[in-house]
Amino acid sequence: MKPLFILSALGFLIASSGAVDDAAERNRQFWPQWRGPLANGVAPAANPPVEWSEKKNIRWKVELPGKGHASPIVFGDRVFLLAAAPVGEAKPPVHDSAPGVHDSVPVTHRHAYMVLALARSDGRVLWKKVVREEWPHEGGHYTGSQASNSAVTDGSLLYAFFGSRGLYCLDFDGAIQWQKDLGKMQTLHSHGEGSSPVVHGDSLVVNWDNEGESFLYAFDKKNGRELWKVKRDEKTSWSTPLVVEVDGKPQVIVAATNRVRGYDLATGGLIWECAGLTDNVVSTPVYTRGVLVTGNSYYRQAMLGIRLAGAKGDITGTENVVWTLNRATPYVSSPLLYDDTQYHVRHNQNILVRLDPLTGKSRGEPLRLDGIRDNIFASPVGAAGRIYVTARDGRTVVLRHDAQNETLAVNELGDSFSASPALVDRELYLRGERFLYCIATE
Repeated sequence: MKPLFILSALGFLIASSGAVDDAAERNRQFWPQWRGPLANGVAPAANPPVEWSEKKNIRWKVELPGKGHASPIVFGDRVFLLAAAPVGEAKPPVHDSAPGVHDSVPVTHRHAYMVLALARSDGRVLWKKVVREEWPHEGGHYTGSQASNSAVTDGSLLYAFFGSRGLYCLDFDGAIQWQKDLGKMQTLHSHGEGSSPVVHGDSLVVNWDNEGESFLYAFDKKNGRELWKVKRDEKTSWSTPLVVEVDGKPQVIVAATNRVRGYDLATGGLIWECAGLTDNVVSTPVYTRGVLVTGNSYYRQAMLGIRLAGAKGDITGTENVVWTLNRATPYVSSPLLYDDTQYHVRHNQNILVRLDPLTGKSRGEPLRLDGIRDNIFASPVGAAGRIYVTARDGRTVVLRHDAQNETLAVNELGDSFSASPALVDRELYLRGERFLYCIATE
């Protein structure tokens, strides 16, 4: 029997001759970016396993050459992944941790920054491309990694963003088509980098918020030509841009400390801005039926529901802000927007919040995710009427996506997970500190 992903790919090729949005439909079947084909954590065509362990429903498990919290992306018959591996002998730290910050760690090795392509069928490494080797100029959070930005693909080319180590466009055979060096980020408390690039149409968008000069970039995805560059009055943020259609025109939305802002994708012009979040913005917004939901949690908790129709200029405190919350908001992980319900993790804890994204009203008391004993950094994902929440302790809680959210399973693997899962066909991909797992039912 042919693997399901091969049959699916053949079906897309046959249908493509008469489909106007063939590329968009094809993308829906795969996981081309870190929050999935719809940028909301949902895989509309997937039906992954409910239960697994080290001895059950593991199609393959591959040891990785280096650490990274970049989530896997999947397209066609390939899985793409970014990693950073120490090379050479250890030496005294090039720099110290940020003064007074006890959760930052110094760097004692050069690192090789690499892109990997693996076969979905058996996990074979089809190619590994080291795009740069150098000493990191900053350390990082003790729970972080030197490769936390996830890759993105348009189905033809692959885009790998290593932040201070450059932006790279590769073909599916690993050949570099173009590359950009955007300089060195200076992140808050040397906590590292993490915002992922976004593709929309012919544009590739990159968020460059840091303690130095902050910018938002748009490049021509085919050749790397800079389309525009907008200066931003922001400190470090780790949030990935979101592109949405408003009144028939695409906007780039970036959440950050001083303002959440919407930009014209074509020109980079600022359309609207709104204050209301707090420091250290990591979580990426979601969007449904005209309402943008964005939130974070650090010194204080904040979440906003913003109606984008008619949003112009500074909309802080206006009728465009349709609801606000100041409790039970996310920090590192981003919300899952599944049908008419938003699910998100309260701060980094084992508490799942359920709300109506249009009103901000609760859809029931927050759920304690029994079985999870550690922080949750990975973002929740959903498919086939189920919700998957993975924690750093190696456990994934699977719940039913309905009004009760019954727990269906608690699955444990022998690794630690900070990267968000990827869901494709009957497969779930989990990237750990040491291994990449393909969890699948045949």
